[in-house]
Amino acid sequence: MNAALMRKVKAGLMPHPNELDRKRIERGLSSRQRYLYVSPNVTPVRGGYLVESPCCSRNINKDGALIDVALVLYDAVSGVWKLFRKNHAREIWEFHSLYHRLTSAIDELSADPERLFWQ
Repeated sequence: MNAALMRKVKAGLMPHPNELDRKRIERGLSSRQRYLYVSPNVTPVRGGYLVESPCCSRNINKDGALIDVALVLYDAVSGVWKLFRKNHAREIWEFHSLYHRLTSAIDELSADPERLFWQ
């Protein structure tokens, strides 16, 4: 039998967050279409990454402080990336979409055609 099929995954092993994918997200966000003049922070969180950025529009924070932009989580069971946006009015994370590849989630976050993330 194929050795790759027989390999077992250790229980409790979390593939995310890791430094390589954190840097991939940072690089991917450098090509975003909104608020190009600020530098977002990508912070590791359990199972994924938190994206924060200074609030340049002052719509959310009048002082321009750091605000939550997105939460990118990896679901190891289904092998998909889940992208969440912050509903600042209700102060909760709202599910946005699923992706099979991290780059697709980064592309959606960078483009933000409906201005749901970069407010």
